[in-house]
Amino acid sequence: MTEITNIALDAMGGDNAPSEMVKGAVDAVRKEPAMKVFLVGQKEVIEKELAKYQFQKEQIEVIPASEVIETAEPPVNAIRRKKDSSIVVGMKMVKAGKADAFVSAGSSGAILVGGQTLVGRIKGVERPPLASLVPTKKGVSLLLDCGANVDARSSHLVQFAKMGSIYMEHVLGVKNPKVGIVNIGAEEEKGNALVKETFPLLKELSEINFTGSVEARDLPHGQVDVVVCEAFSGNIILKLYEGVGAVLISKVKEGLMSSLRSKLGALLIKPALKQTLKAFDASEYGGAPLLGLNGLVVKTHGSAKAKEVSNTLLQCVTFKKQKINEKIRECIQTDAVSAE
Repeated sequence: MTEITNIALDAMGGDNAPSEMVKGAVDAVRKEPAMKVFLVGQKEVIEKELAKYQFQKEQIEVIPASEVIETAEPPVNAIRRKKDSSIVVGMKMVKAGKADAFVSAGSSGAILVGGQTLVGRIKGVERPPLASLVPTKKGVSLLLDCGANVDARSSHLVQFAKMGSIYMEHVLGVKNPKVGIVNIGAEEEKGNALVKETFPLLKELSEINFTGSVEARDLPHGQVDVVVCEAFSGNIILKLYEGVGAVLISKVKEGLMSSLRSKLGALLIKPALKQTLKAFDASEYGGAPLLGLNGLVVKTHGSAKAKEVSNTLLQCVTFKKQKINEKIRECIQTDAVSAE
């Protein structure tokens, strides 16, 4: 018998909630019969959206939560005070084992705080990193940390490298993934104090395929599969990636529409171009998991639409099937025993 993956989805979080959250949930359960989605949020609003669709009723259930944590709210206070918010209720479902994962396009700060305080870290994990897939010439690379830990230590980055390697190998199917640390040059002696301290530690690890430093300009070429850095650098890289990608796509479309000749050419290349640009569409890759927690917590873009929500829910099924948390727990606990 196929094991069901239970996922709590924050139906009230994000710019396009609840309509796109509900649509994404319906799309996902249509594709994956071994999934149940709990739509967490204001019951009447969610049910009104659900009434627009046909789906297997046993695959979607509404969980009432009267409050919504807004993006501008201080995360710690919001988690403490809004006990009946969709984020808190959804995360408590994961904590209690009623859901295998929690997905939200809502407040990043609240998700990061709630993940650590409500779901909790795997024993031995020092800091859970936010891990995002970024498109490259060769496919995708995993960038971590891209938003959770602005001030990190070398021991944190070492754990990021290990957890990132596990994720890439077992979720994305990349055998012996190459790991690189973000730096301002390829030479080992370059970098700030954190990079200089972390580099030799990564170099000594036999369980990862560390290839050395990687410069930001080499990331789009797919030089490495796992990109390790602290969240300050990671978030800048991620946001620049998204901005440049959006501008390039916009300029390509503008150029194709600039004259009659270019419009005729556009008709000829449209199928190939559409397929190429699809690889740079963030919604194709789902959300960014917060690795190293006792349950899966995934953050999607605040502007996420149904396609990204659906892909994120399907991503959660793979995460559970591949027992990623169990593999991370085993890796971290083995390290702890070795250190004794």
